[in-house]
Amino acid sequence: MNEFEKMQQGLDFDALAPEFDELRDQAFALLQSINQRQFVKAKPYFNKLLKSFGDNSIICPPFLCEYGKTISVGRDTYINMGVTMLDNAPITIGNNVLIGPSTQFYTPTHPLDHRKRRNWEFQCLPIIVEDDVWVGGNVSICQGVTIGARSIVAAGSVVTRDVPPDTMVGGSPAKFIKHLD
Repeated sequence: MNEFEKMQQGLDFDALAPEFDELRDQAFALLQSINQRQFVKAKPYFNKLLKSFGDNSIICPPFLCEYGKTISVGRDTYINMGVTMLDNAPITIGNNVLIGPSTQFYTPTHPLDHRKRRNWEFQCLPIIVEDDVWVGGNVSICQGVTIGARSIVAAGSVVTRDVPPDTMVGGSPAKFIKHLD
């Protein structure tokens, strides 16, 4: 198992392994091409950057990520401009999802122990956004979170815990607002 695979699985890994530089360089080159184009003209580059990119899906540049190859986007999904995905672990976006501008996905976190942070240690957990979810603008989604199908996350929220299906949440940290029919 290489260091990248260890990182994706939340295991201890060597963050200074040379494979990370190569992967970041590949993503950076594709992101430069993407962010110089309007969304229709950027689509071929997203097909190269991402693990999977569903039919009829759109990502509006500018878009930022670290690796790209850990991100899966379903079909008929719309991701608005200015989205950042720190994809050190898999990020899975379902079908028919709407993601507002300037939303941030954070799969890594640092330890509480300051001595470990001095060595830039971090652990990564995946993020899952299930089908038919609407995420408002300027939302932060933290590591290990699953947002259940058909849910809504209000603009400006910080999602630190799983969101059950058919639920509206909002705030910082995001809290239950109501069940959706």
